[in-house]
Amino acid sequence: MIQTPPTSKEPPSNTNTTTPSHVLHRSLHHTPHAVTSASGLYLHLSNGQRILDATGGAAVSCLGHGNTCVKNAIAKQMDVVSYCHSLFYSTNVAEELAEELCKGTGGEMTRVFVVSSGSEAIEASMKLARQYYLELSPPQKGRYKFIARKESYHGTTLGALSMGGHVARRSLYEPMLLDNISRVSYCNAYRGVNDGESEADYVARLAQELDDEFVKQGPESVCAFVAEPVVGAALGCVPAVAGYFKAIKSICDKHGALLIFDEIMSGMGRSGTLHAWQQEGVVPDIQAVGKGLGGGYAPVAGLLINKRVVDVLERGSGAFSHGQTYQGHPIACAAALEVQRIIREEGLVDNVRVMGGLLGRLLGERLGGHECVGDVRGKGLFWGIEFVKDKATKEPFDTREAIAMGVHEKGMEEKYGISLYPGTGSVDGKYGDHIIISPAYTVTEQDIKLIVDKAVAVIEDFFAERRV
Repeated sequence: MIQTPPTSKEPPSNTNTTTPSHVLHRSLHHTPHAVTSASGLYLHLSNGQRILDATGGAAVSCLGHGNTCVKNAIAKQMDVVSYCHSLFYSTNVAEELAEELCKGTGGEMTRVFVVSSGSEAIEASMKLARQYYLELSPPQKGRYKFIARKESYHGTTLGALSMGGHVARRSLYEPMLLDNISRVSYCNAYRGVNDGESEADYVARLAQELDDEFVKQGPESVCAFVAEPVVGAALGCVPAVAGYFKAIKSICDKHGALLIFDEIMSGMGRSGTLHAWQQEGVVPDIQAVGKGLGGGYAPVAGLLINKRVVDVLERGSGAFSHGQTYQGHPIACAAALEVQRIIREEGLVDNVRVMGGLLGRLLGERLGGHECVGDVRGKGLFWGIEFVKDKATKEPFDTREAIAMGVHEKGMEEKYGISLYPGTGSVDGKYGDHIIISPAYTVTEQDIKLIVDKAVAVIEDFFAERRV
């Protein structure tokens, strides 16, 4: 994930400016302290600090750090084979992972394509959607466009960045980005519902906007609509309102377009069901997964592909015209398979729902009335807190104040020792500050209360100090 580097002249408390580095870090001006060890919910830094990892990095470490079973599964796979080229070979562990993932969809998705990052998964989904239409009988060669949503985030490679609508992250690369992607409004009850407008009317308005965009682009030219069921880094854990995705699916069906869900951040149990779409009653044609797939134990992401798409390819060329060197990497598959086995056998998605309900309730009770907290929202163990300058008008802070990064830096001070994931652009892709709290699925009630206590203390002290 791209994050804006600290803007203050003094280095934040979690950086080391004395040791020269040859690594191209996120910021060339500050060298971060090294993580010297990690266990459970905690990271230990080279300066002696112990940090409560309340976000699992970028909502990645779903089992926490140092899980012995996952480490053993990786070592066991290395004794079999660490790498082989997917053009010529398969591995048992890749087959087992694909079976595990398809079963988790109740058979709705029938094939899996494993890559190394969420950005790669989005790139592959775009190519797969295009190829689907080329292999229909008769082929629909005119379909090459995509419709996505404003203030979305789908990755950092040029195709994925083109799909995303986050203004700040796109700005440097605009001349290089694709021009076959248009956007409609995101679904955000806090900022999108007009005064006096019901949620049903809001859904109808957004559905009509999408329908109008299909007509504007030419329905016969659009491959797919792409969306995050719960918008993560770009908006700060914003779930759609009830009925939104059913309405959106009906518009896609009306115009013969595919529906692609980006569940890279919100999926694989994070939102309280194994797949976020299982709460929506809407099955995508293609689904991108990542972060919680392998829990950070290996770089792994992938596509889950609906039978509708697979059947067309099987009747056509019988192949997906796309491949990568580390596609289906055996060690990545072994890590992901073990992570998913643990989640299933230990009932951790149930724990996500229970502990997530507690987390959301406590955050709302403790922070809902704070003058600079505009909204607390989320699902499962995926919660966002949006900060505002004016609670009544929802006016955001000036970007120069770097509020979200400031809250993060405050949390990293020794007094607090907690990592809170900062994000910006939650209003219009440029303005708007939020943090994300997304702990491991293994958290206990005691862990949740500690996370909330620390987060509340950080936020209250940060804004109190600004008033002085």
